[in-house]
Amino acid sequence: MTYENLDAKLVNALLGDGRASLRSLAEELDVSVTTISNHLSDLEEEGVIEGYTPRVNYDAVGYDVTAVIQLQVEGNALPDITDTLRDHRQMTSVYEVTGDYDVIAIGKFKDTDGMNDQIKQLLTDPDIKASNTSVVLNAVSENEQFELEVDDS
Repeated sequence: MTYENLDAKLVNALLGDGRASLRSLAEELDVSVTTISNHLSDLEEEGVIEGYTPRVNYDAVGYDVTAVIQLQVEGNALPDITDTLRDHRQMTSVYEVTGDYDVIAIGKFKDTDGMNDQIKQLLTDPDIKASNTSVVLNAVSENEQFELEVDDS
């Protein structure tokens, strides 16, 4: 195999099995273990691969309430608000966005009372001008990764 598209193929193989050994990756991609090791190190150094973590099913450990929180924020306070949300243990995603709201955060909670308490605490910040919270009824697709395109031409 040529090394063309090797990085994308390596990333895709790891998406399928993040615990794959260097040897099994080398066999699957038909290159040496040293080549896999070198490319993997490069991908890590370049920030393409940020880490190797388990995918947790939060429902299975009691966090079965998912909230989508939209916030309008005073312009100069946006970094402080997003930092606060990012550092909050139960916020799984925080986005600065365009549109009617400035921030969208996704949080996981054990129950609606806990969610309500934490959102009320958040809303005591005077830099939050408005908010809208939606409770997810059914997560059709969540935390999905997608394979990188490989040009096989």
